[in-house]
Amino acid sequence: MHVVPLPALADNYIWLLHDDSNQAIVVDPGEAAPVEAALASRGLNLRAVLLTHHHADHIGGADRLRQRYGVPVYAPDDDRIGVATHRMKDGETLHLQQPSARFEIIAVPGHTLSHIVYVGEGVLLCGDTLFSLGCGRLFEGTPAQMLSSLQRLAALPGETLVCCGHEYTAANGRFAQTIEPENAALKQRLDDVAKLRADHRPSVPATLSSELACNPFLRVNSESVMDWCRQHGAANDPVARFAALRSAKDVFRA
Repeated sequence: MHVVPLPALADNYIWLLHDDSNQAIVVDPGEAAPVEAALASRGLNLRAVLLTHHHADHIGGADRLRQRYGVPVYAPDDDRIGVATHRMKDGETLHLQQPSARFEIIAVPGHTLSHIVYVGEGVLLCGDTLFSLGCGRLFEGTPAQMLSSLQRLAALPGETLVCCGHEYTAANGRFAQTIEPENAALKQRLDDVAKLRADHRPSVPATLSSELACNPFLRVNSESVMDWCRQHGAANDPVARFAALRSAKDVFRA
């Protein structure tokens, strides 16, 4: 399966997945035009749309794509996503015939309460739950919910490609360095990101193993992150450590 990030809106990525027989799916199309252009230029046939959560910058183009190409739209069980033709729930498996693909559904409340991710074909299509070097804001869920969601994702195979919804890596990395300034893997990742962005290339996907080495929100039990948390009065409990990190990131400017 070929995995292609399509830039959209201000800093979104729409994920285009296609096989060698030109059968394609798209994930979180915040607008339709980039998808339509990519399908035409690559000679692809759109077969399905997958949605992770209800925010407009992730579903804004779904209805147009559904109508133009006559494809099913898979989405969380959330009435705020009126374009959905199929509702997906935690623990279910999505089997697609064209392209031939299988995705496990994991519920990941935190960013929103009904957020889901799709895991399969070597990729994690994670919307706004997990970002490279960061995680989503808690618009609806609690720190405990979000930490539990991230821990479920952290248990996936290390070679899994993290396909997130935004180009936030450099900014996330600047915050991460304030938490773990001596993290050599993080420094290398940021050097790599700087080169990619200088060439106008996406910083994602990244491997989950890289995120486990660099992303402070996946490292609440690492000694260096706990050291930072001790200095901020939140050392004893993983949820408290996560909440402290998320609160600090919410007001971070650099």
